[in-house]
Formats: sequence, structure tokens, C-alpha cells
Amino acid sequence: MITDGFSYLAILLLVGGAIRMLETSTKHRLFDYLPGVVALYFIVMLMATFGVWEQTDSVNATYSSVKGNLLPAMIFLMLLKGDLRKIIGLGPRMLLAFAVSATSIGIGFVVTYAAFKAWLPADAWKAFAALSGSWMGGTGNMAAIQGALSVPDTAMGYTLLMDSVDYALWVILLLALVPYAAAFNRWTRSDTAAIDRIGARLEAAEGADETPIDFTALVFLIGVALAASALSQTFAGLMPATSFFTGTTWAVLIATILGVVAAMTPMGRIAGSNEVANVMLYAIIGLIASRADFAGLAEAPLYVAAGLMVLAVHGLAMVGAAKLFRLDLFSCGIASLANIGGVASAPILAAAYSQLLIPIGVLMAMLGYIIGTGGGLLVGKILSLL
Repeated sequence: MITDGFSYLAILLLVGGAIRMLETSTKHRLFDYLPGVVALYFIVMLMATFGVWEQTDSVNATYSSVKGNLLPAMIFLMLLKGDLRKIIGLGPRMLLAFAVSATSIGIGFVVTYAAFKAWLPADAWKAFAALSGSWMGGTGNMAAIQGALSVPDTAMGYTLLMDSVDYALWVILLLALVPYAAAFNRWTRSDTAAIDRIGARLEAAEGADETPIDFTALVFLIGVALAASALSQTFAGLMPATSFFTGTTWAVLIATILGVVAAMTPMGRIAGSNEVANVMLYAIIGLIASRADFAGLAEAPLYVAAGLMVLAVHGLAMVGAAKLFRLDLFSCGIASLANIGGVASAPILAAAYSQLLIPIGVLMAMLGYIIGTGGGLLVGKILSLL
């Protein structure tokens, strides 16, 4: 049994690294439906269930210190590629589709929680808020909300389960609809010429202004991210605290603002920010999972059903908006998957339409990162009032 904090952290990072290595080297289809970060969570949870480590003072101190300091740093880094000027360049139709997507997801969570709350634990709204952050942005946003709202570590098992199972079904559905794009566009009377032009322009400019990943870039990114974390926590300590806006909540929001601003400076062109952010994300997910166990997942089917209801509300809203605003299937699908799947899957759906449209999927997913944390916290506040 592990009792030392450093050994505890080392084993978590080793497991995360091994899973990632397995995912990239084998290219097994299992990882299409069970992302590495989800596999990490459940493997570490299994280890915690069997008591591989003990919650000693050293382990608890490592958990609190590493998680609390890495969280704002990760948020800062994952936003560095989200240049708002490029995102605005996507045009009003794409941004309208994204706005409808994010809003309908939030509404879906509120409606679903109201319908299911009689069968859910009292603090289930926190798990729903964390998942709403993920489905508006990405796993990093989910981790940010987990820290901001102090979502119980066991409840995060439900969140990741919904995120994995329901997300996989949604990706399959959106990919299956690609051959019907022409018929859908005729039904909505949409014009795709502007989308094609934007895709061609972004594809031509892709990577032109980005520096290569090297030692200098990585050291600088780690240093500036940790400095942003320290700055966020310092200013968070000066902000008024309430039961909802805790010090961690303020730190997360301040780090988000710093990341959005930094993305519009030359710092946003430094390659490697996504890679370093993902290392931090794996560490944070491992830490969260280390405090959970399988005994708390007895209500898994109920949560999965709730996730499907959220997607049903979202899907109906997207179809209605497409008809009302004459949106094409590509815009609706990319907007949806940019929210629900993030940067890992939105480009895949874009490529199913055309290789030229991949950069649009990336930029839309980055917009999800920008709004995911704030959107999830807003949904959480509404759910807490219910």
C-alpha cells in the first residue's frame, strides 16, 4: 500500500502515460468509444477501490497541492489556441449554429435535471453541472467545474460515464447523417458556399504562423502556465467569496480570462500548449479518480438515461433552429460536436464532409473551450436553485 505522496503521484502519472501510449501505439478501435482519459479514470478508480494507496497526510497534501495548482495552469494553456479574432472570422451562420448548440445543451440539462431529480441524490446537480461544462467545451472544462464546485470525486464517475457512453452514441449518429447532408440542406433551404470559402481560407493559412515544438517552447509554456496559476489564485483570494463563488471558482474564471487574452498575443502561436495542457489534464483526472470507488456507481443506468434525454432536447432544438435560420447540416453537426466532443472529435466529423473543413471544426471546438467553464457554472447555478 502506498502511503507517500510522491509515490502516489508517480503511480498516477505512470498509469496515465501507459494508457496514452497504448492508445496511440495500438490504434485500437476500443479507444474510439472509450477515450484514454475515461479509461484512466476507471482504472485509477479500480486501484483506489482495492486500496493501492492510503489517504495519509502526505498523500492528502499531494492531492490538494498538485490539483489546486495545476487546474488554473491547465485552463490557461488549453485556451491559448482559441484566438477570438479567428473564431469571429467563421462568420455569423457558424457562430449562430454554435450559440444555438451551446444554449440548447444548457437547456437540456435544466429540463433533464428537473425531470430526474426525484430519483437522484441531493448533490447530483453538481455532476450535471460538470458534464454540462464538458458538453459545452471539453474534459478540461469539466475538470475546472469539478474543482470550482467541489463535485464529489465519486460523482465524477457518473459524469465520465455519461460523457463516454452518450457521447459515443451521438458521434455515431452525426457521422451516420453525413450522406444525407444534401437532402437536409434542401429541406432547410441553406447555402453552403460561404462555408466552403471559409474552409478553403483557413486550410491555406493553417500552421503558417505557428512555431515548432522545441525545448524552449515547452519550458516557456510550463513557466507561463504556472505563473498564470499563481496569479489567478492570488487575485482569487482578493475576490468576495460566497457559497457558490468560492476561491477555486474565482481562480478558474480568472485563468480563463488570462488564457483568452493571451491567445490573441504572440504567445498563442507557440506550439505545444495543447500537449502540455493534456499532460496536466491526465494528472488532474488521475487525482480525481484516486478518491472514488466503484461502490458509488449503483445508479449508472439512470445517469446514462438522463444524458440521452439531454441529447434529445439538444438535437430537437438544433433541427428546429436549422429550419428557422436555414442552417446546413455541416454547421449544425460541427457546432454540436464542437460542444459535446471537443477538439478531439469535431475535426473528424468535419473531415467526413471535406478535408478543407477540418480547420473549422478545430476553431469551433476552441470556442467551446472558451465558453465551457462559464457556461457550465451558469448551468450549475440554475440547477442548484432547483
